[in-house]
Amino acid sequence: MSDFEPKASNANGTATGYRVLARKYRPKDFTDLMVGQEPMVRTLTNAFETGRIAQAYMLTGVRGVGKTTTARILARGLNYKTAEIDKPTIDLRIPGEHCQAIMEGRHVDVIEMDAASHTGIDDIREIIEQVRYRPVSARYKVYIIDEVHMLSTAAFNGLLKTLEEPPEHVKFIFATTEIRKVPITVLSRCQRFDLRRIGAGDLVGLFSTIAAKEGISAEEDALAMIARAAEGSARDGLSLLDQAIAHGGGVVRAEAVRAMLGLADRARIVDLFDHVVRGDVSAALAEFGSQYEAGANPTVVLTDLADFTHLVTRLKYIPSAAEDPSLSEVERVRGASLADSISVTTLSRMWQMLLKGIPEAENSSRPAGAAEMVIIRLAHAAHLPSPEEAARRLLELSEGGEGAAPGGASPRGGNGGGGASMAYRTAAVGQQSIDATARNSISPQPTARLQSVPAPENALQTMVRVETRPAEAAPVPKVPVNSLEELADLCSKNRDPKLKALIRAYVRLVRLEPGRLEINLPDEAPKSLVGDLQRRLEEWTEIRWMVILSREPGQPTLTESEASTRAARLLDARQDPDVAAILARFPGAKITDVRIRAASTAEDDTPSLPAAAESAEGDILPGDDIEF
Repeated sequence: MSDFEPKASNANGTATGYRVLARKYRPKDFTDLMVGQEPMVRTLTNAFETGRIAQAYMLTGVRGVGKTTTARILARGLNYKTAEIDKPTIDLRIPGEHCQAIMEGRHVDVIEMDAASHTGIDDIREIIEQVRYRPVSARYKVYIIDEVHMLSTAAFNGLLKTLEEPPEHVKFIFATTEIRKVPITVLSRCQRFDLRRIGAGDLVGLFSTIAAKEGISAEEDALAMIARAAEGSARDGLSLLDQAIAHGGGVVRAEAVRAMLGLADRARIVDLFDHVVRGDVSAALAEFGSQYEAGANPTVVLTDLADFTHLVTRLKYIPSAAEDPSLSEVERVRGASLADSISVTTLSRMWQMLLKGIPEAENSSRPAGAAEMVIIRLAHAAHLPSPEEAARRLLELSEGGEGAAPGGASPRGGNGGGGASMAYRTAAVGQQSIDATARNSISPQPTARLQSVPAPENALQTMVRVETRPAEAAPVPKVPVNSLEELADLCSKNRDPKLKALIRAYVRLVRLEPGRLEINLPDEAPKSLVGDLQRRLEEWTEIRWMVILSREPGQPTLTESEASTRAARLLDARQDPDVAAILARFPGAKITDVRIRAASTAEDDTPSLPAAAESAEGDILPGDDIEF
């Protein structure tokens, strides 16, 4: 029991009235705050011992983690004074001169203000006017402003100067649940402490201790339920514990807590999960209906199912997570067993479906019906293969492997017709994938084609027939394209100078076949070049093209090839004796261009040479024109 809580009395002087557990067991010193807030306590301990006391503190965290209580304890530590100790300290085991008044919120030098009801600049002006006066009896005048994010912009701006340079006898302590709404100019002037959520294990220990002090018999599973429902808030958890004690008539039992909170039985949630992963739709719906009739909220059932899915996934990678004291024995044992037998792909798929299904049930006018539809989808999806398994199955079918059942029968049936739907879906996906492969294939290899064959009446299985057929012949383009030069000429013929310029400047050819073009592009090339090139090729050649970006360096671009050829010709021209003599005879002259003559005219005295020999490797030959 707190040493600073007032006691109501009747006319005879005996204590009357009831104080809720959240007030009765409110922390009174830093020792009590060690439950879940060890980093903050350690920081304050070192700061007090070294005298490095900040001028302002910012406490942030979710509701019920102890922000206001921490602010009062901090004000108590700053003003701690006894006959032996007269300095700020965190050792508050012996009540000091100002401790009781501070913890009860009635000390004259510790001013508490609720920013939710005092949001204006006038309230801040009052604080600014008062900070100039020294404290009446305590060491520091402490201003505790709760929900500080509710202050107006003008109020924040008015506080900035005082907050940055307060008098030595003034300290500010702010508390907020919305730290993002506090201006950065205010945060930069405060020492910030993030009060984290209290773990479920710590809450269970706290509740057990309080139940023992109160002389209340409490089941461990019941305390674990309350800890999970508190979601890291000690105040919310103690309020629920108070309610559970009253609900159970002084005894806290799991069944009573479950009914009070509208929760589903955790063991029955595990049973429902087991039915779902086995694809047993009938058993899953029967279990859900039983829980719904027992008073479980449909949305809560789906949420608990999602929580258990998450637990099984964690246990798959972190087996030590089973030691969490907030888990029941059923969750601990069966969760570990299921984690060993269920693939991560299945768990991940269930998680995604539940995330989408829970809002559907919440927003539906018939939550129970919506929840049943989610469970049906989950059970049906349990039979669906993973993408890896589907790809492997299709590969086996295309190669005529052992995976095909005799007569083409599907190897898996299903409950409630789920297997038949799966087979139809698999056949359709296989048909689309294999047809696409056949259309894009270049090599003449046989391919497999899946066909869905209608099953006879009252049959639950679907027949799948596999037949082979030769692949389509290699496409023959209307206009042949065998090189980058021909591709650039094709752009010219079709009056697309922009694409031609881009091909000449950026495209490095890696491999070219009818219907398939592999290229390498530099980083500065337009991102749309590949798509534009594919569309134009298909339009001009009237066949389907695949334009593929390759990491291989490829050949030089047309522009680079032409520049290299021109440089080689200029070098050859400079080395020619006649050209060298001309350059020596006319100082300042230079070679500007070398042009290769395609054929000799009748007036030439020199014998004609084949055009291919004239231009071979850029050598300067008789009959070449050199421009100076």
